[in-house]
Amino acid sequence: MKILLLSAYDAVSHQHWREGLVRELPEHQWSVLTLPPRHFAWRIRGNALSWRDHPVLAQDHDLVLATSMVDLATLRGLVPAMARVPNLVYFHENQLAYPDSERQKASVEPAITSLYSALAADRVAFNSRWNRDSFLDGMTQLLDRMPDGVPADALSQILQKATLLPVGIDARLLIREKPTETAAPLTLLWNHRWEYDKGPDRLLLALKELRRRQVGFRIDIAGQRFRQVPEALQTIQREFTHELGQFGPIEDRLEYEKRLSRGGLVLSTALHDFQGLAMLEAAAAGCVPMVPDRLAYPEFFPPQYRYASSPEDPELEATALVDRMLAAPPVPPDLAELGWDQLAERYRKWIGPFT
Repeated sequence: MKILLLSAYDAVSHQHWREGLVRELPEHQWSVLTLPPRHFAWRIRGNALSWRDHPVLAQDHDLVLATSMVDLATLRGLVPAMARVPNLVYFHENQLAYPDSERQKASVEPAITSLYSALAADRVAFNSRWNRDSFLDGMTQLLDRMPDGVPADALSQILQKATLLPVGIDARLLIREKPTETAAPLTLLWNHRWEYDKGPDRLLLALKELRRRQVGFRIDIAGQRFRQVPEALQTIQREFTHELGQFGPIEDRLEYEKRLSRGGLVLSTALHDFQGLAMLEAAAAGCVPMVPDRLAYPEFFPPQYRYASSPEDPELEATALVDRMLAAPPVPPDLAELGWDQLAERYRKWIGPFT
């Protein structure tokens, strides 16, 4: 098939997904359009305008595959040729399950845009059950606020055409020789976006608890960094000088994978994660994951890798994380079923053919 792939907010995990998909399904002819992951409010409402006159949209395609950030309903209206082509929508995340932030501006537009796209699609896929369920639950609450004219079956229509398809893990991570035990002192890695929803304040509390218990450790803090560094990470840089190794993103992918292959414990303190690809990749490469017992994590990590979730009590949760660290399993879980080689056939069936 000739497939048009649209990624309207091409963040790192979105790049990983589309590159893996194109690589693993080479029998199709792919045309890919992306937009940079910045100016979120403008991007999610303006992507149809940005692409409206792009010559690729006027070409013949057998299928359109769009991420949920794409304003698919508007794009199909602005480009009539697209309305005649089967459409799929892939949800990396949804706009209804993010934790509250003082910086957030309340708006229904991002959520309604993804609702319209899901309704306009012939098939929908979510990367986790948590993503799907939180989308449907949040959308139910949102539509309950709609004063009138609420369609009775909109969400049931989406559920009927929805499936679960995780983002795949690169095979080269899965075949690495794994460390057989964690190092002493504890070797830690925190590899998330440097934003409030990834819980850097909870990481700080956990490190303070380790110090209080006089447990020696070394920590690397990697992940995507932005202009404004969270105060908690600034405090870690200032107060844990002797324990801190890497502080900032590892830009070279191969160097990053080398760090993962050295093992140790990889930590999540996230308040939101729709699949947790950074944790899955690290665990596949040899790190032992420590994740809160919430969000999408119970779908992918067995109980021995999860610590008690206390989102309303960060100090209690930090204690639970340290307890779990000190009793961590010696080896990571087997994630072979999440490799691209295993998932490719499931994607192949989802994509087509359309009859």
